Amino acid sequence: MAPASTVPARPPAPQTSSNPTPTPAPAPSPQPVGSSAPAGDVGAGCAAPRAGAGGSAADRVYAYVKQAVLERHYEGGTLLTEGDLAEAVGVSRTPVREALLRLEVEGLIRLYPKKGALVLPVSAQEIADVVETRLLVEEHAARKAVPAPAELISRLEELLDQQRAQAAAGDLAALVASDRCFHATIVRSAGNQILERLYDQLRDRQLRMGVAVMHAHPDRVAKSIAEHAEILAALRAGDADAAAAAVHQHVSWVRHLARGEER
Repeated sequence: MAPASTVPARPPAPQTSSNPTPTPAPAPSPQPVGSSAPAGDVGAGCAAPRAGAGGSAADRVYAYVKQAVLERHYEGGTLLTEGDLAEAVGVSRTPVREALLRLEVEGLIRLYPKKGALVLPVSAQEIADVVETRLLVEEHAARKAVPAPAELISRLEELLDQQRAQAAAGDLAALVASDRCFHATIVRSAGNQILERLYDQLRDRQLRMGVAVMHAHPDRVAKSIAEHAEILAALRAGDADAAAAAVHQHVSWVRHLARGEER
């Protein structure tokens, strides 16, 4: 078995299905082995898997493929083969099969015997379901966050500054991770562990949708950061109604764009 350091920084060019999704603007490369996740992508259920040397061979394949799917290096409609993945990660085909089974359970791919694994596109219904769930959880959390403790305000300010720097650098994958962490931090502040666990289950879908929409609508980057600033201002002012309203406006835009309604 080859060492984990043989994992390339970018996934290999995969085979595609007969009906691939339209090719979007190129996404940034996954972080190479040994690099750390973005600073805003840690704790509070914010972290996403990163391709690296830790864990078993199946774990490395799982993290490698999942990172590529979430960051849209492998888009919906892409057919992945066990051989290509085994070569890319430097493992045999057995751990590749184990990793793909895990990813199928999570709804990111669909396995086709003797053909490979098809990366599933994000459906309009999935977007609507995620947005509806986010609104229920996040509006409630925003209200409960008032009066906001100083440490919450400080952390949100840090994440907002981080997003501005990531936007300036054009690192959309890191920006989306920090965006997600901003919201997860508010949810965690509500103190309801059941809601926090429910929200954590949306993480992968949020990251994947966020990267897709930011690439398709680059003007939304600045708007999203401005809306985060509005949420933070409302929390800082101790206005629960304004905080919930700002969250509603911000989260709803994904549904509007999915329907082709620019705003």
